[in-house]
Amino acid sequence: MKIGVAYYPEHWDRSLWEKDADRMLATGVKLVRLAEFAWCRLEPREGEFDFTWLDEAIALFAARGMEVVLCTPTSCPPMWLYEKHPEIVHVEKDGTPTRLGIRSHRCVSNPVFLRYADRITKKMALHYANEPAVVGWQIDNELEAYQCYCGHCIAGYREWLKAKYGTVENLNRAYGNVVWSGEYTSWTQITPPYGSLPHAWQNPAYMLDFYRFCSDNVVAFSNRQAAQLRRLCPGRPVTTNVWFCGHMPDFYRQFADLDFISYDNYPATRLPQDGESCYSHAFHLDMMRGVKRKPFWIMEQLSGGKGCWMPMEKPPQPGMIKGYALQAFAHGADTVVHFRWRTAAIGAEMHWHGLLDHSDVPGRRFEEFADLCRTAQTLSDVQGADIRSDVAILFGFENEYAFQIQPQTEGYYYLEQLQRLHRAFTALGLNVDVIGQHEPLEGYRIVCAPEMYVASPGVSERLTAFADQGGTVILTARSGVKDAHNNACMSQLPGVYRQLAGVHAVEYVPIGWDSIPLQFEDGTRLDARQWCDVLEPDTAQVLARYAGDYFAGAAAVTKNRYGKGTVYYIGTVGTQPVYDRIAAGAAEEAALPMIPGLPERVELCTRTKGESTVRFLFNNDQQPKRFTLEGQEMTLAPFEMKILRG
Repeated sequence: MKIGVAYYPEHWDRSLWEKDADRMLATGVKLVRLAEFAWCRLEPREGEFDFTWLDEAIALFAARGMEVVLCTPTSCPPMWLYEKHPEIVHVEKDGTPTRLGIRSHRCVSNPVFLRYADRITKKMALHYANEPAVVGWQIDNELEAYQCYCGHCIAGYREWLKAKYGTVENLNRAYGNVVWSGEYTSWTQITPPYGSLPHAWQNPAYMLDFYRFCSDNVVAFSNRQAAQLRRLCPGRPVTTNVWFCGHMPDFYRQFADLDFISYDNYPATRLPQDGESCYSHAFHLDMMRGVKRKPFWIMEQLSGGKGCWMPMEKPPQPGMIKGYALQAFAHGADTVVHFRWRTAAIGAEMHWHGLLDHSDVPGRRFEEFADLCRTAQTLSDVQGADIRSDVAILFGFENEYAFQIQPQTEGYYYLEQLQRLHRAFTALGLNVDVIGQHEPLEGYRIVCAPEMYVASPGVSERLTAFADQGGTVILTARSGVKDAHNNACMSQLPGVYRQLAGVHAVEYVPIGWDSIPLQFEDGTRLDARQWCDVLEPDTAQVLARYAGDYFAGAAAVTKNRYGKGTVYYIGTVGTQPVYDRIAAGAAEEAALPMIPGLPERVELCTRTKGESTVRFLFNNDQQPKRFTLEGQEMTLAPFEMKILRG
């Protein structure tokens, strides 16, 4: 297992470089990430390239046995390029160019920008093709599905739609443009969704295609750079770093042609006090592993208090620096790169804290990082180890997009039920994969398919076959609602999943922030929130009924036998105990190897290599925990990770 750091030699006087390299070596740093924002130093004037300073920095690390990941610097074009070609600037939804002064304000589809981006990428790739210390490439930085409204993107959007629909008449039918007299008679009438109107006020089919188009743009950009890097600097893996941003590209498409996924991991430093919050980044980590179903990297890991676009946050509590990095290893990361080595003294991110503060004097966080490096060196037997899961949760970016376009009710968001189901199964000591809807389901015993909102080819058929062959499926409200164009299906919900679930909704009731009691068969009362499908069983058994409002007594949670398998339907958004109860029942029925009795916020994840297993037991809480695990007394300090080999 490797621990690395992000470093910015261009920000510091050369007198610090050797001192930093020596300190990294002594601390146990194995890898350094460089150059993602350094275009103005690599090409200070058009066509004049200067790699001398970067060569010198790489040589310092290479001489100490450290590896280097280089980044293409295309996130931040230099000012001379903006001055010469203002047309490369990203355009906002009101039609005005983005004001310069912050990063990523270029249009990644603009042909002029692409010409310059190609040139700097190729120059770097050729220059470092024979540098053995360079072990990989990061494309750009935190690419988003940018919603750009420049003339080039308008033309590109029209061409994208032409390729998909062929004729304006086909597009009009797919979108239902007869509504509000919105039928097009020419491709030139189509523009991206300009103006200040909420996306929910606009045609949802049109909006979903625009989201898809924006995602495809950034996928094309990253694939373009990847092809150049592989051709000119062969033998090095290529990735890019992602995060849960407001406009996420479709990670499954984005990484299909990249070598591995990299994630920027910034867990909470101030933990919520209520028991309902799903704050653990275990879900995010399992999703990152599930994108390619392979080990992944953390390219930026929490190192200090955050502060840049927001007021400064509380710094990591004792144990968080080490514990959160080990949590990433537990869930499938093989390399963790901390952002950043030293807190910046210049620029907007000077309060996004690194491992060393402005004083350059090692403190509590740095000493904990050094301890992490020592622990990572003991984990060589875990490198490349599998995470074998009996439980999968399906994630769909088109569902995420559609929920953003048309919010369902107050407080309702797509990820919540995925996170609650993940939390419920991991609380039983089970590994969980979060995978794309398109992935095969063989090898799993339980598949959770929450909020299957927008139809995707083959998904309902695969879930039906999975249950028919003996698997357990967990469905939720807001399934079977839309067709592939994001238009409503004219059938009783859950639509295409009705026969599988053995139940139908006679009505649905968005309740927002209100809550309604649920009563289970054994008399247990829990709460329903945000959404209520008023259910009528076809073949399903009722597990819980609503105990309030005008639909009191109607079914809320059901269980159906389908073929050799079982299908649960959760017709509401419950509090966490609802999902805990369903998960425990499903896991017990499927005879999964649960570990009951883990304390709240204690996480267990198992990695397997050959015949040996390594279990990571993590206390993701600021309170110590004492409990018994398989007859052995266990004590975990706040954010402590115990590594159990067996």
